[in-house]
Amino acid sequence: MPRSFPVTLNGKTLHVIMRFSLRMLVLCLFSAFGKLGFARSLAALLLLSVVVCIVTAIMRRERPFAGTLTNWDEAAVYGLLCALTVTVSQVAPS
Repeated sequence: MPRSFPVTLNGKTLHVIMRFSLRMLVLCLFSAFGKLGFARSLAALLLLSVVVCIVTAIMRRERPFAGTLTNWDEAAVYGLLCALTVTVSQVAPS
C-alpha cells in the first residue's frame, strides 16, 4: 500500500511550486544587484513576498490548512527563508 502525502499533488499544487520557483529566481536576481548587499536585499524581498502572499490568500479566501498548497503555505516558506537569511547573515562574518 503506497503512502499518501499530506498534500495532494494536483494541478494547483504544481502551479504553486512553479510560481514559488520562478519567484525565488527573480528575487535572487534582484538581490544580486541590490545596493544593500545580497543578504539584506533578499531578506527584504522575502518579507515583501510574505505580505503579498498573505494579501493574495485573503483576497482569494483560501483556507490555511487545505489539502493542496496555497498562498498561505507559500507565505510560510518565504517567512522561514527570510528568518534563515537574516540569521545566517548575522552569524557569517562580513
